[in-house]
Amino acid sequence: MKRIGIMTTGGDCSGLNTVIQRITRGATLRKWIVYGILDGTDGLCVTPPAVVKLNDLMLPIENARLAGSFLHNGHANALNFETAIERGKTAAFNKQLYKSLSELKLDALILVGGNGSISLAWANREIYRDLQLICIPKTIDMDIPLTDKTIGFDTAVQQLTSYCDQLMLTARSHHRWFVVQSMGRDCGNLALNAGVAVGASAILIPEIKFDVNALVEHIKNQPTDYGIIIVSEGISLRGHSGKPADMISRKLTAAGIMNRTAFPEHTQRAGDTTATDRILATRFADCALGAIENGETNVMTVLSDGDVHTVSLTEFVNAGEIVHDPKIPDLMTSNAYVSPDNPLLDVAYDMGIYIGEQK
Repeated sequence: MKRIGIMTTGGDCSGLNTVIQRITRGATLRKWIVYGILDGTDGLCVTPPAVVKLNDLMLPIENARLAGSFLHNGHANALNFETAIERGKTAAFNKQLYKSLSELKLDALILVGGNGSISLAWANREIYRDLQLICIPKTIDMDIPLTDKTIGFDTAVQQLTSYCDQLMLTARSHHRWFVVQSMGRDCGNLALNAGVAVGASAILIPEIKFDVNALVEHIKNQPTDYGIIIVSEGISLRGHSGKPADMISRKLTAAGIMNRTAFPEHTQRAGDTTATDRILATRFADCALGAIENGETNVMTVLSDGDVHTVSLTEFVNAGEIVHDPKIPDLMTSNAYVSPDNPLLDVAYDMGIYIGEQK
Protein backbone atom coordinates (compact mmCIF):
# COMPACT_ATOMS: atom_id res chain seq x y z
CA MET A 1 0.00 0.00 0.00
CA LYS A 2 1.52 3.30 -1.12
CA ARG A 3 1.75 6.34 1.14
CA ILE A 4 1.59 9.62 -0.74
CA GLY A 5 1.65 13.22 0.38
CA ILE A 6 0.26 16.36 -1.23
CA MET A 7 1.01 19.99 -0.47
CA THR A 8 0.19 23.36 -1.99
CA THR A 9 2.87 26.05 -2.04
CA GLY A 10 3.30 29.64 -3.16
CA GLY A 11 0.36 31.93 -3.87
CA ASP A 12 -3.10 30.45 -3.73
CA CYS A 13 -5.60 30.29 -6.60
CA SER A 14 -8.90 28.68 -7.48
CA GLY A 15 -8.60 25.00 -8.38
CA LEU A 16 -6.33 23.94 -5.53
CA ASN A 17 -9.15 22.28 -3.61
CA THR A 18 -10.31 20.56 -6.77
CA VAL A 19 -6.92 18.95 -7.35
CA ILE A 20 -6.61 17.98 -3.66
CA GLN A 21 -10.02 16.31 -3.75
CA ARG A 22 -9.32 14.52 -7.04
CA ILE A 23 -5.93 13.28 -5.84
CA THR A 24 -7.54 11.98 -2.66
CA ARG A 25 -10.36 10.27 -4.56
CA GLY A 26 -8.05 8.65 -7.11
CA ALA A 27 -5.60 7.49 -4.46
CA THR A 28 -8.39 6.09 -2.29
CA LEU A 29 -9.68 4.03 -5.21
CA ARG A 30 -6.15 2.61 -5.50
CA LYS A 31 -6.23 1.84 -1.75
CA TRP A 32 -3.37 4.26 -1.11
CA ILE A 33 -2.96 6.35 2.05
CA VAL A 34 -2.96 10.10 1.45
CA TYR A 35 -1.48 12.72 3.77
CA GLY A 36 -2.11 16.40 3.26
CA ILE A 37 0.85 18.50 4.41
CA LEU A 38 -0.42 21.68 6.04
CA ASP A 39 0.98 25.11 5.12
CA GLY A 40 3.39 23.85 2.48
CA THR A 41 6.97 23.57 3.71
CA ASP A 42 5.89 25.19 7.01
CA GLY A 43 4.20 21.94 7.89
CA LEU A 44 7.46 20.08 7.48
CA CYS A 45 9.33 22.45 9.82
CA VAL A 46 7.52 21.36 12.98
CA THR A 47 7.83 18.18 15.02
CA PRO A 48 5.94 16.05 14.33
CA PRO A 49 5.19 17.22 10.78
CA ALA A 50 1.81 18.96 10.46
CA VAL A 51 -0.26 16.62 8.30
CA VAL A 52 -3.83 15.40 8.02
CA LYS A 53 -4.87 12.02 6.74
CA LEU A 54 -7.17 12.69 3.81
CA ASN A 55 -10.25 10.75 2.81
CA ASP A 56 -13.37 11.29 0.73
CA LEU A 57 -15.23 12.92 3.64
CA MET A 58 -12.46 15.32 4.65
CA LEU A 59 -12.99 17.56 1.61
CA PRO A 60 -16.47 16.89 0.22
CA ILE A 61 -16.93 17.12 -3.54
CA GLU A 62 -19.30 20.08 -3.17
CA ASN A 63 -16.55 22.11 -1.47
CA ALA A 64 -13.88 21.26 -4.03
CA ARG A 65 -15.03 24.15 -6.22
CA LEU A 66 -14.10 26.74 -3.56
CA ALA A 67 -11.08 29.01 -3.88
CA GLY A 68 -8.07 28.94 -1.58
CA SER A 69 -6.39 25.79 -0.30
CA PHE A 70 -7.89 23.39 2.21
CA LEU A 71 -4.29 22.60 3.19
CA HIS A 72 -3.24 26.26 3.38
CA ASN A 73 -0.17 27.69 1.64
CA GLY A 74 2.00 28.76 4.55
CA HIS A 75 2.41 31.59 7.07
CA ALA A 76 3.97 34.88 6.01
CA ASN A 77 6.84 34.85 8.53
CA ALA A 78 7.43 31.12 8.86
CA LEU A 79 10.68 29.46 7.89
CA ASN A 80 10.72 28.64 4.17
CA PHE A 81 13.24 28.67 1.34
CA GLU A 82 13.13 32.48 1.24
CA THR A 83 13.30 33.26 4.95
CA ALA A 84 15.87 30.50 5.53
CA ILE A 85 18.30 32.36 3.24
CA GLU A 86 17.53 35.68 4.96
CA ARG A 87 18.25 34.15 8.39
CA GLY A 88 21.26 32.13 7.32
CA LYS A 89 19.49 28.85 8.08
CA THR A 90 19.40 27.22 4.65
CA ALA A 91 21.32 24.10 5.65
CA ALA A 92 19.21 23.56 8.76
CA PHE A 93 16.00 24.17 6.81
CA ASN A 94 16.90 21.65 4.10
CA LYS A 95 17.90 19.11 6.74
CA GLN A 96 14.56 19.57 8.52
CA LEU A 97 12.55 19.07 5.31
CA TYR A 98 14.41 15.84 4.55
CA LYS A 99 13.99 14.63 8.16
CA SER A 100 10.23 15.31 8.17
CA LEU A 101 9.65 13.61 4.83
CA SER A 102 11.61 10.58 6.06
CA GLU A 103 9.50 10.42 9.22
CA LEU A 104 6.33 10.39 7.14
CA LYS A 105 7.67 7.38 5.20
CA LEU A 106 6.13 8.65 1.97
CA ASP A 107 6.51 6.78 -1.29
CA ALA A 108 5.63 9.88 -3.29
CA LEU A 109 4.98 13.60 -2.85
CA ILE A 110 2.71 15.65 -5.11
CA LEU A 111 3.72 19.30 -4.99
CA VAL A 112 1.17 21.76 -6.40
CA GLY A 113 2.99 25.01 -7.08
CA GLY A 114 3.95 27.85 -9.37
CA ASN A 115 7.14 28.35 -11.33
CA GLY A 116 9.02 29.50 -8.22
CA SER A 117 7.98 26.47 -6.17
CA ILE A 118 8.71 24.05 -8.99
CA SER A 119 12.07 25.69 -9.71
CA LEU A 120 12.89 25.35 -6.00
CA ALA A 121 11.89 21.69 -6.07
CA TRP A 122 14.24 21.04 -8.97
CA ALA A 123 17.10 23.05 -7.43
CA ASN A 124 16.71 21.21 -4.12
CA ARG A 125 15.82 17.79 -5.52
CA GLU A 126 18.23 16.08 -3.11
CA ILE A 127 15.68 16.75 -0.38
CA TYR A 128 13.22 14.50 -2.22
CA ARG A 129 15.72 11.83 -3.22
CA ASP A 130 14.04 9.03 -1.25
CA LEU A 131 10.59 9.45 -2.78
CA GLN A 132 8.88 10.13 -6.07
CA LEU A 133 8.38 13.86 -6.67
CA ILE A 134 5.48 14.81 -8.94
CA CYS A 135 4.74 18.50 -9.56
CA ILE A 136 1.43 19.98 -10.70
CA PRO A 137 1.54 23.53 -12.10
CA LYS A 138 -0.87 26.14 -10.72
CA THR A 139 -0.74 29.91 -11.06
CA ILE A 140 -2.95 32.78 -12.16
CA ASP A 141 0.09 34.25 -13.94
CA MET A 142 0.34 31.50 -16.58
CA ASP A 143 4.13 31.91 -16.59
CA ILE A 144 5.17 28.26 -16.52
CA PRO A 145 6.89 26.87 -19.63
CA LEU A 146 5.81 23.74 -21.53
CA THR A 147 2.18 23.77 -20.40
CA ASP A 148 -0.61 25.48 -22.33
CA LYS A 149 -2.62 26.10 -19.15
CA THR A 150 -2.09 26.12 -15.40
CA ILE A 151 -4.64 25.45 -12.68
CA GLY A 152 -6.22 28.72 -11.57
CA PHE A 153 -5.56 30.78 -14.69
CA ASP A 154 -8.96 30.38 -16.32
CA THR A 155 -10.80 31.28 -13.10
CA ALA A 156 -8.58 34.33 -12.60
CA VAL A 157 -9.37 35.51 -16.14
CA GLN A 158 -13.08 35.11 -15.37
CA GLN A 159 -12.74 36.97 -12.09
CA LEU A 160 -10.91 39.90 -13.68
CA THR A 161 -13.32 39.99 -16.61
CA SER A 162 -16.34 40.05 -14.29
CA TYR A 163 -14.73 42.82 -12.24
CA CYS A 164 -14.20 44.92 -15.37
CA ASP A 165 -17.73 44.18 -16.60
CA GLN A 166 -19.12 45.89 -13.50
CA LEU A 167 -16.75 48.85 -13.79
CA MET A 168 -17.82 49.35 -17.40
CA LEU A 169 -21.35 50.16 -16.24
CA THR A 170 -20.31 52.90 -13.85
CA ALA A 171 -17.76 54.13 -16.40
CA ARG A 172 -20.58 54.65 -18.89
CA SER A 173 -22.76 56.42 -16.35
CA HIS A 174 -20.06 58.94 -15.45
CA HIS A 175 -18.27 59.34 -18.80
CA ARG A 176 -14.95 58.18 -17.41
CA TRP A 177 -12.21 55.65 -18.01
CA PHE A 178 -11.09 53.06 -15.52
CA VAL A 179 -7.43 52.06 -15.39
CA VAL A 180 -7.49 48.54 -13.95
CA GLN A 181 -4.29 46.99 -12.63
CA SER A 182 -4.10 43.22 -12.99
CA MET A 183 -1.84 40.73 -11.28
CA GLY A 184 0.58 38.61 -13.29
CA ARG A 185 4.01 39.72 -12.05
CA ASP A 186 6.26 40.03 -15.11
CA CYS A 187 3.91 38.06 -17.37
CA GLY A 188 1.02 39.69 -19.23
CA ASN A 189 -1.14 36.64 -19.94
CA LEU A 190 -3.80 37.45 -17.36
CA ALA A 191 -4.15 41.07 -18.50
CA LEU A 192 -4.16 40.11 -22.18
CA ASN A 193 -6.83 37.43 -21.88
CA ALA A 194 -9.14 39.43 -19.62
CA GLY A 195 -8.61 42.54 -21.72
CA VAL A 196 -9.70 40.81 -24.91
CA ALA A 197 -12.65 39.21 -23.08
CA VAL A 198 -13.97 42.50 -21.67
CA GLY A 199 -13.33 44.53 -24.79
CA ALA A 200 -10.77 46.84 -23.19
CA SER A 201 -9.68 49.86 -25.20
CA ALA A 202 -6.04 49.33 -24.24
CA ILE A 203 -3.98 46.52 -22.73
CA LEU A 204 -0.47 47.22 -21.45
CA ILE A 205 1.73 44.22 -20.65
CA PRO A 206 5.42 43.88 -19.68
CA GLU A 207 6.37 41.99 -22.85
CA ILE A 208 5.45 44.80 -25.29
CA LYS A 209 6.86 48.32 -25.29
CA PHE A 210 4.31 51.08 -25.32
CA ASP A 211 4.31 54.83 -25.92
CA VAL A 212 2.22 56.63 -23.32
CA ASN A 213 1.59 59.54 -25.69
CA ALA A 214 0.30 57.11 -28.32
CA LEU A 215 -1.93 55.58 -25.64
CA VAL A 216 -3.34 59.00 -24.76
CA GLU A 217 -4.09 59.78 -28.42
CA HIS A 218 -5.69 56.37 -28.84
CA ILE A 219 -8.04 56.99 -25.91
CA LYS A 220 -8.90 60.48 -27.18
CA ASN A 221 -9.87 59.00 -30.54
CA GLN A 222 -12.20 56.32 -29.17
CA PRO A 223 -15.87 56.42 -30.24
CA THR A 224 -16.91 56.55 -26.56
CA ASP A 225 -15.82 58.69 -23.62
CA TYR A 226 -15.64 55.73 -21.25
CA GLY A 227 -14.10 52.28 -21.10
CA ILE A 228 -11.50 50.00 -19.58
CA ILE A 229 -7.71 50.22 -19.79
CA ILE A 230 -5.99 47.15 -18.32
CA VAL A 231 -2.38 47.44 -17.19
CA SER A 232 -0.38 44.51 -15.89
CA GLU A 233 1.39 45.04 -12.58
CA GLY A 234 4.72 44.29 -14.27
CA ILE A 235 4.80 47.29 -16.64
CA SER A 236 7.08 50.28 -16.06
CA LEU A 237 7.11 53.88 -17.24
CA ARG A 238 10.47 55.60 -17.57
CA GLY A 239 10.93 58.49 -15.18
CA HIS A 240 7.91 57.55 -13.09
CA SER A 241 7.41 55.53 -9.94
CA GLY A 242 4.49 54.07 -8.05
CA LYS A 243 1.80 51.62 -9.00
CA PRO A 244 1.52 51.13 -12.77
CA ALA A 245 -2.18 52.03 -12.81
CA ASP A 246 -1.48 55.25 -10.93
CA MET A 247 1.30 56.19 -13.36
CA ILE A 248 -0.95 55.72 -16.38
CA SER A 249 -3.83 57.50 -14.63
CA ARG A 250 -1.69 60.58 -13.99
CA LYS A 251 -0.78 60.75 -17.67
CA LEU A 252 -4.42 60.52 -18.71
CA THR A 253 -5.45 63.17 -16.19
CA ALA A 254 -2.74 65.52 -17.46
CA ALA A 255 -4.20 65.10 -20.94
CA GLY A 256 -7.67 66.05 -19.72
CA ILE A 257 -9.07 62.49 -19.79
CA MET A 258 -11.42 61.79 -16.88
CA ASN A 259 -10.40 58.53 -15.24
CA ARG A 260 -10.18 56.50 -12.05
CA THR A 261 -7.92 53.64 -11.02
CA ALA A 262 -9.16 50.26 -9.81
CA PHE A 263 -7.27 47.45 -8.13
CA PRO A 264 -9.00 44.06 -8.09
CA GLU A 265 -6.04 42.67 -6.14
CA HIS A 266 -6.69 39.26 -4.55
CA THR A 267 -10.20 38.89 -5.94
CA GLN A 268 -8.34 37.55 -8.98
CA ARG A 269 -7.22 34.60 -6.85
CA ALA A 270 -10.73 33.96 -5.59
CA GLY A 271 -14.06 32.89 -7.07
CA ASP A 272 -15.66 29.50 -7.60
CA THR A 273 -13.43 27.40 -9.79
CA THR A 274 -14.57 27.46 -13.41
CA ALA A 275 -15.47 24.23 -15.19
CA THR A 276 -12.36 24.54 -17.36
CA ASP A 277 -10.10 24.72 -14.30
CA ARG A 278 -11.93 21.84 -12.61
CA ILE A 279 -11.44 19.66 -15.67
CA LEU A 280 -7.76 20.61 -15.88
CA ALA A 281 -7.27 19.90 -12.17
CA THR A 282 -8.90 16.50 -12.60
CA ARG A 283 -6.75 15.65 -15.61
CA PHE A 284 -3.57 16.75 -13.83
CA ALA A 285 -4.53 14.73 -10.74
CA ASP A 286 -5.15 11.63 -12.84
CA CYS A 287 -1.84 12.13 -14.66
CA ALA A 288 0.07 12.59 -11.39
CA LEU A 289 -1.37 9.39 -9.92
CA GLY A 290 -0.51 7.54 -13.12
CA ALA A 291 3.05 8.86 -12.91
CA ILE A 292 3.36 7.45 -9.41
CA GLU A 293 2.12 4.08 -10.64
CA ASN A 294 4.67 4.20 -13.46
CA GLY A 295 7.56 4.88 -11.09
CA GLU A 296 8.25 8.38 -12.41
CA THR A 297 9.97 11.06 -10.33
CA ASN A 298 11.15 14.65 -10.72
CA VAL A 299 8.43 15.31 -13.27
CA MET A 300 5.68 17.89 -13.87
CA THR A 301 2.26 17.42 -15.41
CA VAL A 302 1.55 19.56 -18.48
CA LEU A 303 -1.22 20.25 -20.97
CA SER A 304 0.14 20.43 -24.51
CA ASP A 305 -1.95 20.46 -27.69
CA GLY A 306 -4.88 18.99 -25.79
CA ASP A 307 -2.87 16.12 -24.31
CA VAL A 308 -1.93 15.80 -20.64
CA HIS A 309 1.35 14.09 -19.84
CA THR A 310 4.50 14.53 -17.75
CA VAL A 311 7.80 16.20 -18.57
CA SER A 312 10.98 16.02 -16.55
CA LEU A 313 11.84 18.94 -14.31
CA THR A 314 15.05 19.24 -16.29
CA GLU A 315 12.95 19.87 -19.42
CA PHE A 316 10.89 22.42 -17.49
CA VAL A 317 13.98 24.34 -16.44
CA ASN A 318 15.65 24.25 -19.85
CA ALA A 319 12.50 25.27 -21.74
CA GLY A 320 11.92 28.56 -19.93
CA GLU A 321 13.65 31.90 -19.74
CA ILE A 322 15.97 31.65 -16.76
CA VAL A 323 15.95 34.66 -14.44
CA HIS A 324 17.01 35.43 -10.88
CA ASP A 325 14.22 35.11 -8.37
CA PRO A 326 13.71 38.59 -6.82
CA LYS A 327 13.19 37.14 -3.34
CA ILE A 328 15.73 34.31 -3.37
CA PRO A 329 19.04 35.61 -4.80
CA ASP A 330 20.58 32.18 -5.31
CA LEU A 331 17.55 30.76 -7.11
CA MET A 332 17.16 30.79 -10.89
CA THR A 333 13.54 30.34 -11.97
CA SER A 334 12.25 29.08 -15.29
CA ASN A 335 9.70 31.50 -16.73
CA ALA A 336 7.32 31.74 -19.66
CA TYR A 337 5.97 35.02 -21.04
CA VAL A 338 3.52 36.26 -23.67
CA SER A 339 5.10 35.18 -26.96
CA PRO A 340 5.35 37.71 -29.81
CA ASP A 341 3.37 35.26 -31.97
CA ASN A 342 0.55 34.86 -29.43
CA PRO A 343 -2.60 34.97 -31.60
CA LEU A 344 -4.43 37.11 -29.04
CA LEU A 345 -2.05 39.97 -29.81
CA ASP A 346 -3.20 40.00 -33.42
CA VAL A 347 -6.82 39.70 -32.32
CA ALA A 348 -6.43 42.67 -29.98
CA TYR A 349 -4.78 44.74 -32.71
CA ASP A 350 -7.47 43.85 -35.25
CA MET A 351 -10.18 44.80 -32.72
CA GLY A 352 -8.68 48.27 -32.33
CA ILE A 353 -7.23 47.67 -28.87
CA TYR A 354 -4.02 49.58 -28.14
CA ILE A 355 -1.45 46.97 -27.15
CA GLY A 356 1.78 48.89 -27.58
CA GLU A 357 4.21 49.52 -30.37
CA GLN A 358 4.62 46.02 -31.79
CA LYS A 359 2.79 46.86 -35.02
